[in-house]
Formats: sequence, structure tokens, C-alpha cells
Amino acid sequence: MKVTSFYPVVMTHDVAATAAFYQQHFGFTALFTSDWYVHLQLEGDAAVNLAVLDGRHETIPAPARGQAVGGLLLNFEVDDPDAVHDRLKAAGLPILLSLRDEAFGQRHFITSDPNGVLIDIIKPIPPSGEFVQQYEAGALPT
Repeated sequence: MKVTSFYPVVMTHDVAATAAFYQQHFGFTALFTSDWYVHLQLEGDAAVNLAVLDGRHETIPAPARGQAVGGLLLNFEVDDPDAVHDRLKAAGLPILLSLRDEAFGQRHFITSDPNGVLIDIIKPIPPSGEFVQQYEAGALPT
């Protein structure tokens, strides 16, 4: 199988508000907009995409139709998580996990979107202790 693209689709009951959230706070631009689906792309990076879909739409199989997203964590790797933290906190977004360095190799914090989707803002950092040995060759953050 040759994968030509991969991106998450957030199912929600409020497509417009969810799309606006990612546009306002994360720099996405809409490439396609309807009342039931919005395809977003990060401004300046065609490889980073996110879609928002009304979970009640007929294209969703009947057993799953009507559900909103659940159990999802979106990771955004960034150059400066401190600056993003300060900006999102000032904008009133909830900070569910405070900004911190993790021994497994991340400086990060967690917020959420209007649907409760967790958003982990991450910068890879060198791991410490036992975690160094758990990385495969060539995968260690520097």
C-alpha cells in the first residue's frame, strides 16, 4: 500500500466552531468548507492537514453516526512550546497539563479544543536516564 496522505479528522457537532478554533489558534487555513466538512491545512506547510466533520453526516457508517470525537490526542511538534503556551493561555484556552520537561524526551503542555480533544504541544528534547536506551538508533532527539 502506498500512502499518499494521512491526517486526522475530528468528528464534532459544531463544524464551524471547531474549524474556527484551529484556524484562530493554530494557523490553519480552510481549503474546502461546507456545513458538514472543513478541510484545513497549516498555512505554509502543505504536509500538515486536519479535517473537521459533522459526526452525524450520512457518510459516517450508521453504527458510528452521531458520535463526536473521543479518546483522541493531537500532537503538535513546535520549535518553541513556551511561546505557544503563553499565547494559548493568554487566549483563555485551558492548560490541562502544565508546561514541563519529561525525562522521556519532551518539553510539552496539554490543552484541549472545544470538543474536549486533547492537544499536546511538544518540543523533542534529549531524554535522560533509562529512556535513552529505549530509543532506536538515529531516533534520539538532540
